[in-house]
Amino acid sequence: SLVFQAVFNLLIPDHAADAFSPPRLGPRGPWDALVERLLGGLGRWDAEHFLFIAERGYLLEHNCAFLPLFPLALRLLAGLLPWPVQLQPRSRLLLAAALLNALLSALAAAALLGLGRAVLRRPGQAFLAALLFSVSPAGIFMAAAYSESAFALLAFSAMWQLEKGRGCLGALLFSLAAGARANGLVNAGFVLYARAKRFALQLQVGSASLRELPLLWKRGLSLASSAALMCAGIFLPFALFQYYAYVRFCGAGTGLAQSVPEPLLQLARDKGYHVAGLGEPKPPWCSQRFPLVYSYIQDAYWNVGFLRYFELRQIPNFLLALPVTLLGSWAAWTYISTNPWHCLTLGLERSKSEERGKARDGFCGPAVFVYVVHSTALLVFGFFCMHVQVLTRFLGSSSPILYWFTAHLLQEHEPLLWSTGTDNPPSGKPLLGKSPSSRGRGNSDNPIVRLLLNWRSITPLSKGILGFFLGYWLLGLILHCNFLPWT
Repeated sequence: SLVFQAVFNLLIPDHAADAFSPPRLGPRGPWDALVERLLGGLGRWDAEHFLFIAERGYLLEHNCAFLPLFPLALRLLAGLLPWPVQLQPRSRLLLAAALLNALLSALAAAALLGLGRAVLRRPGQAFLAALLFSVSPAGIFMAAAYSESAFALLAFSAMWQLEKGRGCLGALLFSLAAGARANGLVNAGFVLYARAKRFALQLQVGSASLRELPLLWKRGLSLASSAALMCAGIFLPFALFQYYAYVRFCGAGTGLAQSVPEPLLQLARDKGYHVAGLGEPKPPWCSQRFPLVYSYIQDAYWNVGFLRYFELRQIPNFLLALPVTLLGSWAAWTYISTNPWHCLTLGLERSKSEERGKARDGFCGPAVFVYVVHSTALLVFGFFCMHVQVLTRFLGSSSPILYWFTAHLLQEHEPLLWSTGTDNPPSGKPLLGKSPSSRGRGNSDNPIVRLLLNWRSITPLSKGILGFFLGYWLLGLILHCNFLPWT
Protein backbone atom coordinates (compact mmCIF):
# COMPACT_ATOMS: atom_id res chain seq x y z
CA SER A 1 0.00 0.00 0.00
CA LEU A 2 2.76 2.44 0.90
CA VAL A 3 4.66 1.76 -2.33
CA PHE A 4 1.60 1.96 -4.57
CA GLN A 5 0.29 5.17 -3.02
CA ALA A 6 3.68 6.80 -3.54
CA VAL A 7 3.75 5.75 -7.20
CA PHE A 8 0.20 6.87 -7.90
CA ASN A 9 0.75 10.12 -6.05
CA LEU A 10 3.75 10.86 -8.25
CA LEU A 11 2.09 9.87 -11.53
CA ILE A 12 -1.37 11.41 -11.07
CA PRO A 13 -1.89 15.13 -10.37
CA ASP A 14 -3.94 15.97 -7.29
CA HIS A 15 -7.56 16.96 -7.77
CA ALA A 16 -8.53 20.41 -6.49
CA ALA A 17 -11.06 19.09 -3.98
CA ASP A 18 -13.26 21.24 -1.79
CA ALA A 19 -11.90 19.67 1.38
CA PHE A 20 -10.22 20.86 4.54
CA SER A 21 -6.70 21.86 3.54
CA PRO A 22 -4.93 24.06 6.09
CA PRO A 23 -2.08 26.25 4.83
CA ARG A 24 1.43 24.86 5.13
CA LEU A 25 3.28 27.14 7.52
CA GLY A 26 7.00 27.49 8.04
CA PRO A 27 9.91 26.84 5.70
CA ARG A 28 10.02 23.45 3.96
CA GLY A 29 13.37 21.81 3.44
CA PRO A 30 14.34 19.16 0.88
CA TRP A 31 13.60 16.36 3.34
CA ASP A 32 10.08 17.70 3.88
CA ALA A 33 9.55 17.75 0.11
CA LEU A 34 10.75 14.14 -0.09
CA VAL A 35 8.42 12.99 2.67
CA GLU A 36 5.52 14.77 1.01
CA ARG A 37 6.29 13.08 -2.31
CA LEU A 38 6.59 9.61 -0.78
CA LEU A 39 3.85 9.75 1.86
CA GLY A 40 1.68 12.71 0.85
CA GLY A 41 -1.05 10.33 -0.35
CA LEU A 42 -1.61 9.29 3.26
CA GLY A 43 -2.62 12.82 4.23
CA ARG A 44 -5.70 13.37 2.06
CA TRP A 45 -9.33 14.10 2.94
CA ASP A 46 -10.07 13.40 6.63
CA ALA A 47 -6.41 12.62 7.26
CA GLU A 48 -5.83 16.39 7.05
CA HIS A 49 -7.98 16.75 10.17
CA PHE A 50 -6.07 14.10 12.12
CA LEU A 51 -2.68 15.58 11.18
CA PHE A 52 -3.86 19.10 11.97
CA ILE A 53 -5.23 18.05 15.38
CA ALA A 54 -2.02 16.17 16.19
CA GLU A 55 -0.01 19.29 15.36
CA ARG A 56 -2.17 22.12 16.73
CA GLY A 57 -4.87 20.55 18.87
CA TYR A 58 -8.59 21.23 18.56
CA LEU A 59 -8.24 24.74 17.26
CA LEU A 60 -11.20 24.69 14.85
CA GLU A 61 -14.71 23.64 15.81
CA HIS A 62 -15.29 21.12 13.03
CA ASN A 63 -12.12 19.26 14.02
CA CYS A 64 -14.12 17.98 17.01
CA ALA A 65 -15.84 15.42 14.77
CA PHE A 66 -12.58 13.44 15.04
CA LEU A 67 -11.98 11.90 18.43
CA PRO A 68 -8.62 12.34 20.16
CA LEU A 69 -7.09 8.87 20.62
CA PHE A 70 -5.45 8.56 17.22
CA PRO A 71 -4.15 12.17 17.01
CA LEU A 72 -2.70 11.78 20.52
CA ALA A 73 -0.96 8.56 19.47
CA LEU A 74 0.45 10.29 16.38
CA ARG A 75 1.73 13.23 18.40
CA LEU A 76 3.30 10.95 20.99
CA LEU A 77 5.03 8.76 18.40
CA ALA A 78 6.25 11.74 16.37
CA GLY A 79 7.72 13.23 19.56
CA LEU A 80 9.43 10.01 20.67
CA LEU A 81 10.97 8.87 17.39
CA PRO A 82 14.56 10.00 16.76
CA TRP A 83 14.80 12.13 13.62
CA PRO A 84 18.26 12.13 11.98
CA VAL A 85 17.30 15.11 9.75
CA GLN A 86 15.40 18.35 10.32
CA LEU A 87 11.71 17.94 9.50
CA GLN A 88 8.61 20.09 9.84
CA PRO A 89 5.93 18.84 12.28
CA ARG A 90 3.63 17.70 9.45
CA SER A 91 6.39 15.61 7.89
CA ARG A 92 7.17 13.94 11.20
CA LEU A 93 3.48 13.23 11.73
CA LEU A 94 3.14 11.72 8.24
CA LEU A 95 6.05 9.38 8.93
CA ALA A 96 4.59 8.50 12.32
CA ALA A 97 1.21 7.76 10.73
CA ALA A 98 2.76 5.45 8.12
CA LEU A 99 4.71 3.51 10.75
CA LEU A 100 1.91 3.40 13.30
CA ASN A 101 -0.82 2.23 10.95
CA ALA A 102 1.45 -0.37 9.34
CA LEU A 103 1.87 -1.88 12.81
CA LEU A 104 -1.75 -1.41 13.92
CA SER A 105 -3.25 -2.95 10.78
CA ALA A 106 -1.04 -6.03 11.13
CA LEU A 107 -2.00 -6.37 14.79
CA ALA A 108 -5.68 -5.92 13.84
CA ALA A 109 -5.38 -8.83 11.39
CA ALA A 110 -3.85 -10.93 14.17
CA ALA A 111 -6.65 -9.95 16.56
CA LEU A 112 -9.24 -10.87 13.92
CA LEU A 113 -7.51 -14.24 13.52
CA GLY A 114 -7.71 -14.91 17.26
CA LEU A 115 -11.32 -13.76 17.41
CA GLY A 116 -12.24 -15.90 14.42
CA ARG A 117 -10.69 -19.00 15.96
CA ALA A 118 -12.62 -18.44 19.18
CA VAL A 119 -16.00 -17.75 17.53
CA LEU A 120 -15.97 -19.75 14.31
CA ARG A 121 -14.03 -22.72 15.72
CA ARG A 122 -12.67 -23.31 12.22
CA PRO A 123 -9.01 -22.27 12.09
CA GLY A 124 -8.93 -22.39 8.29
CA GLN A 125 -11.91 -20.07 7.94
CA ALA A 126 -10.51 -17.70 10.56
CA PHE A 127 -7.16 -17.62 8.75
CA LEU A 128 -8.83 -16.94 5.40
CA ALA A 129 -10.83 -14.09 6.97
CA ALA A 130 -7.66 -12.54 8.40
CA LEU A 131 -6.03 -12.73 4.96
CA LEU A 132 -9.07 -11.00 3.44
CA PHE A 133 -8.74 -8.26 6.07
CA SER A 134 -5.15 -7.76 4.89
CA VAL A 135 -6.47 -6.88 1.41
CA SER A 136 -9.58 -5.14 2.72
CA PRO A 137 -11.59 -2.98 0.31
CA ALA A 138 -11.03 -0.28 2.94
CA GLY A 139 -7.27 -0.88 2.75
CA ILE A 140 -6.27 2.70 1.96
CA PHE A 141 -7.89 3.86 5.20
CA MET A 142 -5.91 1.25 7.14
CA ALA A 143 -2.69 2.77 5.77
CA ALA A 144 -3.53 6.49 5.61
CA ALA A 145 -3.54 8.84 8.59
CA TYR A 146 -7.01 7.69 9.65
CA SER A 147 -8.16 6.05 12.88
CA GLU A 148 -9.53 2.91 11.16
CA SER A 149 -6.57 0.64 11.96
CA ALA A 150 -6.48 1.69 15.61
CA PHE A 151 -10.23 1.21 15.94
CA ALA A 152 -10.18 -2.20 14.24
CA LEU A 153 -7.37 -3.41 16.51
CA LEU A 154 -9.10 -2.23 19.69
CA ALA A 155 -12.57 -3.45 18.69
CA PHE A 156 -11.46 -6.90 17.49
CA SER A 157 -9.21 -7.33 20.53
CA ALA A 158 -12.06 -6.36 22.88
CA MET A 159 -14.42 -8.85 21.20
CA TRP A 160 -11.74 -11.52 21.50
CA GLN A 161 -11.28 -10.84 25.22
CA LEU A 162 -15.04 -11.07 25.78
CA GLU A 163 -15.07 -14.45 24.03
CA LYS A 164 -12.35 -15.60 26.42
CA GLY A 165 -14.43 -14.49 29.41
CA ARG A 166 -12.28 -11.45 30.24
CA GLY A 167 -15.11 -8.95 30.51
CA CYS A 168 -13.22 -6.17 32.30
CA LEU A 169 -10.32 -6.18 29.82
CA GLY A 170 -12.77 -6.31 26.93
CA ALA A 171 -14.68 -3.32 28.31
CA LEU A 172 -11.42 -1.39 28.75
CA LEU A 173 -10.46 -2.00 25.11
CA PHE A 174 -13.97 -1.03 23.99
CA SER A 175 -13.58 2.17 26.01
CA LEU A 176 -10.34 2.99 24.18
CA ALA A 177 -12.04 2.22 20.87
CA ALA A 178 -14.78 4.72 21.76
CA GLY A 179 -12.01 7.29 22.15
CA ALA A 180 -10.99 6.65 18.54
CA ARG A 181 -14.34 6.57 16.73
CA ALA A 182 -17.85 7.52 17.84
CA ASN A 183 -19.40 4.29 16.53
CA GLY A 184 -17.40 2.56 19.25
CA LEU A 185 -20.27 3.45 21.58
CA VAL A 186 -22.37 0.77 19.84
CA ASN A 187 -19.92 -1.84 21.11
CA ALA A 188 -21.48 -1.49 24.56
CA GLY A 189 -24.08 -3.87 23.14
CA PHE A 190 -21.53 -6.69 23.21
CA VAL A 191 -21.04 -6.23 26.95
CA LEU A 192 -24.78 -6.09 27.60
CA TYR A 193 -25.39 -9.18 25.48
CA ALA A 194 -22.57 -11.14 27.14
CA ARG A 195 -24.08 -10.42 30.57
CA ALA A 196 -27.63 -11.22 29.40
CA LYS A 197 -26.48 -14.49 27.85
CA ARG A 198 -24.63 -15.43 31.02
CA PHE A 199 -27.73 -14.81 33.14
CA ALA A 200 -29.97 -16.70 30.71
CA LEU A 201 -27.60 -19.66 30.90
CA GLN A 202 -27.77 -19.61 34.69
CA LEU A 203 -31.57 -19.65 34.50
CA GLN A 204 -31.56 -22.64 32.16
CA VAL A 205 -29.12 -24.76 34.13
CA GLY A 206 -30.29 -23.70 37.60
CA SER A 207 -33.10 -25.10 39.65
CA ALA A 208 -36.60 -23.69 39.35
CA SER A 209 -37.38 -24.09 43.05
CA LEU A 210 -38.47 -21.11 45.11
CA ARG A 211 -35.40 -21.45 47.30
CA GLU A 212 -33.21 -20.56 44.32
CA LEU A 213 -35.08 -17.37 43.43
CA PRO A 214 -33.22 -15.04 45.87
CA LEU A 215 -29.91 -16.39 44.60
CA LEU A 216 -30.96 -15.84 40.98
CA TRP A 217 -32.06 -12.29 41.79
CA LYS A 218 -28.72 -11.63 43.45
CA ARG A 219 -26.83 -12.98 40.44
CA GLY A 220 -29.02 -10.94 38.09
CA LEU A 221 -28.43 -7.72 40.00
CA SER A 222 -24.70 -8.42 40.12
CA LEU A 223 -24.53 -8.99 36.37
CA ALA A 224 -26.68 -5.90 35.69
CA SER A 225 -24.57 -3.65 37.89
CA SER A 226 -21.30 -4.88 36.37
CA ALA A 227 -22.73 -4.39 32.87
CA ALA A 228 -23.84 -0.85 33.76
CA LEU A 229 -20.38 0.02 35.08
CA MET A 230 -18.67 -1.39 32.00
CA CYS A 231 -21.02 0.50 29.67
CA ALA A 232 -20.40 3.70 31.63
CA GLY A 233 -16.67 3.13 31.14
CA ILE A 234 -17.19 2.68 27.40
CA PHE A 235 -19.16 5.95 27.18
CA LEU A 236 -16.75 7.88 29.42
CA PRO A 237 -14.10 8.90 26.81
CA PHE A 238 -16.77 10.24 24.45
CA ALA A 239 -18.52 12.12 27.26
CA LEU A 240 -15.26 13.64 28.52
CA PHE A 241 -14.39 14.82 25.03
CA GLN A 242 -17.79 16.48 24.64
CA TYR A 243 -17.16 18.30 27.93
CA TYR A 244 -13.69 19.32 26.75
CA ALA A 245 -15.17 20.75 23.53
CA TYR A 246 -17.82 22.63 25.51
CA VAL A 247 -15.21 24.26 27.74
CA ARG A 248 -13.00 25.07 24.76
CA PHE A 249 -15.61 26.58 22.44
CA CYS A 250 -18.43 27.67 24.75
CA GLY A 251 -16.37 29.18 27.57
CA ALA A 252 -15.02 32.69 27.82
CA GLY A 253 -12.31 33.75 25.39
CA THR A 254 -8.79 32.84 26.47
CA GLY A 255 -6.72 35.04 24.19
CA LEU A 256 -5.70 32.00 22.19
CA ALA A 257 -6.03 33.97 18.95
CA GLN A 258 -2.75 35.73 19.73
CA SER A 259 -0.88 32.47 19.11
CA VAL A 260 -2.85 31.43 16.00
CA PRO A 261 -1.04 32.28 12.74
CA GLU A 262 -2.83 34.78 10.54
CA PRO A 263 -3.18 32.35 7.56
CA LEU A 264 -5.17 29.98 9.78
CA LEU A 265 -7.37 32.82 11.03
CA GLN A 266 -7.97 33.86 7.43
CA LEU A 267 -8.91 30.28 6.51
CA ALA A 268 -11.40 30.26 9.39
CA ARG A 269 -12.92 33.54 8.23
CA ASP A 270 -13.18 32.37 4.63
CA LYS A 271 -14.76 29.02 5.50
CA GLY A 272 -16.84 30.11 8.47
CA TYR A 273 -15.00 27.94 10.99
CA HIS A 274 -15.33 28.72 14.69
CA VAL A 275 -11.91 29.17 16.32
CA ALA A 276 -11.36 28.30 19.96
CA GLY A 277 -10.56 31.18 22.30
CA LEU A 278 -11.46 34.08 20.01
CA GLY A 279 -14.28 35.34 22.18
CA GLU A 280 -16.71 35.05 19.26
CA PRO A 281 -20.45 34.54 19.79
CA LYS A 282 -21.04 31.04 21.10
CA PRO A 283 -21.87 28.36 18.52
CA PRO A 284 -25.55 27.28 18.46
CA TRP A 285 -24.85 23.88 20.01
CA CYS A 286 -23.62 25.52 23.21
CA SER A 287 -27.20 26.50 24.06
CA GLN A 288 -28.69 23.06 23.56
CA ARG A 289 -30.00 21.13 26.52
CA PHE A 290 -27.41 18.46 25.85
CA PRO A 291 -24.56 20.33 24.11
CA LEU A 292 -23.03 17.62 21.91
CA VAL A 293 -20.53 19.09 19.49
CA TYR A 294 -20.20 15.81 17.59
CA SER A 295 -23.83 15.59 16.48
CA TYR A 296 -23.91 19.33 15.71
CA ILE A 297 -20.88 19.09 13.41
CA GLN A 298 -22.29 16.08 11.58
CA ASP A 299 -25.51 18.04 11.00
CA ALA A 300 -24.20 21.53 10.27
CA TYR A 301 -20.97 20.84 8.39
CA TRP A 302 -21.71 17.56 6.58
CA ASN A 303 -25.51 17.43 6.45
CA VAL A 304 -25.60 13.96 8.02
CA GLY A 305 -29.07 12.80 9.00
CA PHE A 306 -31.89 10.39 8.27
CA LEU A 307 -32.56 10.09 4.48
CA ARG A 308 -30.68 13.34 3.77
CA TYR A 309 -28.42 11.57 1.29
CA PHE A 310 -31.29 10.15 -0.74
CA GLU A 311 -30.90 12.44 -3.76
CA LEU A 312 -30.60 11.66 -7.47
CA ARG A 313 -27.15 13.22 -7.64
CA GLN A 314 -25.93 10.76 -4.99
CA ILE A 315 -26.68 7.68 -7.13
CA PRO A 316 -22.95 7.17 -7.94
CA ASN A 317 -22.17 7.04 -4.22
CA PHE A 318 -24.94 4.50 -3.64
CA LEU A 319 -23.45 2.40 -6.44
CA LEU A 320 -20.06 2.70 -4.77
CA ALA A 321 -21.55 1.31 -1.56
CA LEU A 322 -23.57 -1.39 -3.36
CA PRO A 323 -21.06 -4.30 -3.01
CA VAL A 324 -20.67 -3.97 0.77
CA THR A 325 -24.42 -3.37 1.16
CA LEU A 326 -25.21 -6.57 -0.74
CA LEU A 327 -22.61 -8.57 1.20
CA GLY A 328 -23.87 -7.30 4.55
CA SER A 329 -27.50 -7.99 3.66
CA TRP A 330 -26.63 -11.41 2.26
CA ALA A 331 -24.74 -12.27 5.44
CA ALA A 332 -27.72 -11.35 7.62
CA TRP A 333 -30.18 -13.29 5.44
CA THR A 334 -27.93 -16.36 5.34
CA TYR A 335 -27.58 -16.44 9.10
CA ILE A 336 -31.26 -15.79 9.83
CA SER A 337 -32.51 -18.37 7.32
CA THR A 338 -30.09 -20.97 8.69
CA ASN A 339 -30.88 -20.28 12.37
CA PRO A 340 -34.48 -18.91 12.54
CA TRP A 341 -35.27 -20.18 16.05
CA HIS A 342 -31.89 -19.13 17.39
CA CYS A 343 -32.52 -15.60 16.07
CA LEU A 344 -36.09 -15.47 17.39
CA THR A 345 -34.82 -16.33 20.89
CA LEU A 346 -32.01 -13.75 20.49
CA GLY A 347 -29.46 -16.52 20.92
CA LEU A 348 -30.27 -16.77 24.63
CA GLU A 349 -31.80 -20.26 24.56
CA ARG A 350 -29.37 -23.13 24.26
CA SER A 351 -30.25 -25.74 21.67
CA LYS A 352 -29.93 -29.46 22.30
CA SER A 353 -26.89 -29.61 20.05
CA GLU A 354 -25.21 -26.91 22.16
CA GLU A 355 -26.01 -28.78 25.34
CA ARG A 356 -24.40 -31.91 23.86
CA GLY A 357 -21.38 -29.88 22.76
CA LYS A 358 -22.13 -30.51 19.09
CA ALA A 359 -23.26 -27.04 18.00
CA ARG A 360 -22.70 -25.97 14.43
CA ASP A 361 -19.40 -24.22 13.86
CA GLY A 362 -18.28 -21.76 11.19
CA PHE A 363 -20.15 -18.63 10.10
CA CYS A 364 -23.60 -20.10 10.80
CA GLY A 365 -22.69 -21.19 14.33
CA PRO A 366 -24.63 -19.85 17.35
CA ALA A 367 -21.73 -17.70 18.61
CA VAL A 368 -21.88 -15.50 15.49
CA PHE A 369 -25.39 -14.19 16.27
CA VAL A 370 -24.39 -11.03 18.16
CA TYR A 371 -21.83 -10.12 15.48
CA VAL A 372 -24.48 -10.41 12.75
CA VAL A 373 -26.80 -8.14 14.76
CA HIS A 374 -24.00 -5.62 15.24
CA SER A 375 -23.05 -5.64 11.55
CA THR A 376 -26.67 -5.35 10.39
CA ALA A 377 -27.34 -2.46 12.78
CA LEU A 378 -24.29 -0.59 11.45
CA LEU A 379 -25.32 -1.34 7.87
CA VAL A 380 -28.88 -0.05 8.32
CA PHE A 381 -27.76 3.07 10.20
CA GLY A 382 -25.01 3.83 7.68
CA PHE A 383 -27.26 3.31 4.67
CA PHE A 384 -30.08 5.56 5.86
CA CYS A 385 -28.33 8.14 8.05
CA MET A 386 -24.75 8.61 6.80
CA HIS A 387 -22.92 9.52 3.63
CA VAL A 388 -23.48 6.12 2.10
CA GLN A 389 -20.09 5.86 0.35
CA VAL A 390 -18.33 5.52 3.71
CA LEU A 391 -20.12 2.20 4.37
CA THR A 392 -17.17 0.20 3.02
CA ARG A 393 -14.68 1.54 5.53
CA PHE A 394 -17.34 1.90 8.23
CA LEU A 395 -18.08 -1.83 8.19
CA GLY A 396 -14.57 -2.90 7.16
CA SER A 397 -13.02 -1.43 10.30
CA SER A 398 -15.83 -2.17 12.76
CA SER A 399 -17.26 -5.62 12.11
CA PRO A 400 -15.64 -9.01 11.48
CA ILE A 401 -18.74 -10.16 9.56
CA LEU A 402 -17.55 -8.75 6.23
CA TYR A 403 -14.48 -11.00 6.40
CA TRP A 404 -16.09 -14.03 8.05
CA PHE A 405 -18.94 -14.17 5.55
CA THR A 406 -16.72 -13.81 2.48
CA ALA A 407 -14.42 -16.51 3.89
CA HIS A 408 -17.51 -18.67 4.43
CA LEU A 409 -18.65 -18.13 0.82
CA LEU A 410 -15.23 -18.98 -0.56
CA GLN A 411 -14.95 -22.15 1.48
CA GLU A 412 -18.52 -23.26 0.70
CA HIS A 413 -18.56 -22.54 -3.04
CA GLU A 414 -14.96 -22.66 -4.26
CA PRO A 415 -13.84 -26.22 -5.21
CA LEU A 416 -10.16 -25.27 -5.02
CA LEU A 417 -10.60 -24.73 -1.27
CA TRP A 418 -12.65 -27.85 -0.55
CA SER A 419 -9.67 -30.19 -0.27
CA THR A 420 -6.34 -28.54 0.36
CA GLY A 421 -4.59 -31.87 0.08
CA THR A 422 -5.44 -32.20 -3.63
CA ASP A 423 -2.86 -31.03 -6.12
CA ASN A 424 -5.26 -30.89 -9.06
CA PRO A 425 -8.44 -28.85 -9.36
CA PRO A 426 -11.57 -30.27 -11.00
CA SER A 427 -10.34 -29.02 -14.39
CA GLY A 428 -7.45 -31.48 -14.23
CA LYS A 429 -4.86 -28.73 -14.67
CA PRO A 430 -1.98 -28.46 -12.18
CA LEU A 431 -2.86 -26.41 -9.11
CA LEU A 432 -0.64 -23.36 -8.76
CA GLY A 433 0.29 -21.55 -5.60
CA LYS A 434 1.51 -24.49 -3.52
CA SER A 435 5.15 -25.31 -2.95
CA PRO A 436 6.24 -28.95 -3.41
CA SER A 437 6.82 -29.27 0.33
CA SER A 438 3.27 -28.16 1.13
CA ARG A 439 1.49 -30.40 -1.34
CA GLY A 440 -0.27 -33.20 0.38
CA ARG A 441 -0.47 -31.25 3.63
CA GLY A 442 -2.37 -28.23 2.34
CA ASN A 443 -2.00 -26.10 5.48
CA SER A 444 1.10 -24.05 4.73
CA ASP A 445 0.07 -22.17 1.57
CA ASN A 446 -1.81 -18.92 1.18
CA PRO A 447 -5.35 -19.59 -0.13
CA ILE A 448 -5.74 -16.06 -1.50
CA VAL A 449 -2.57 -16.39 -3.56
CA ARG A 450 -3.65 -19.86 -4.68
CA LEU A 451 -6.97 -18.54 -5.93
CA LEU A 452 -5.32 -15.66 -7.77
CA LEU A 453 -2.78 -17.92 -9.45
CA ASN A 454 -5.62 -20.20 -10.59
CA TRP A 455 -7.88 -17.32 -11.62
CA ARG A 456 -9.25 -19.03 -14.74
CA SER A 457 -10.28 -22.12 -12.76
CA ILE A 458 -12.13 -20.46 -9.88
CA THR A 459 -15.88 -19.85 -9.75
CA PRO A 460 -17.56 -16.56 -10.77
CA LEU A 461 -18.48 -16.00 -7.11
CA SER A 462 -14.83 -16.25 -6.07
CA LYS A 463 -13.87 -13.87 -8.87
CA GLY A 464 -16.52 -11.42 -7.71
CA ILE A 465 -15.34 -11.51 -4.08
CA LEU A 466 -11.65 -11.18 -4.90
CA GLY A 467 -12.43 -8.57 -7.56
CA PHE A 468 -14.31 -6.48 -5.01
CA PHE A 469 -11.61 -6.73 -2.36
CA LEU A 470 -8.60 -6.17 -4.60
CA GLY A 471 -10.38 -3.75 -6.94
CA TYR A 472 -11.46 -1.45 -4.12
CA TRP A 473 -8.06 -1.80 -2.46
CA LEU A 474 -6.34 -0.64 -5.66
CA LEU A 475 -8.88 2.02 -6.61
CA GLY A 476 -8.67 3.44 -3.11
CA LEU A 477 -4.93 3.87 -3.47
CA ILE A 478 -5.33 5.56 -6.85
CA LEU A 479 -8.23 7.87 -6.06
CA HIS A 480 -7.94 8.72 -2.38
CA CYS A 481 -4.23 9.53 -2.57
CA ASN A 482 -4.89 12.17 -5.21
CA PHE A 483 -7.84 13.92 -3.52
CA LEU A 484 -10.33 12.21 -5.84
CA PRO A 485 -13.72 11.13 -4.39
CA TRP A 486 -13.64 7.72 -2.74
CA THR A 487 -15.25 5.91 0.17
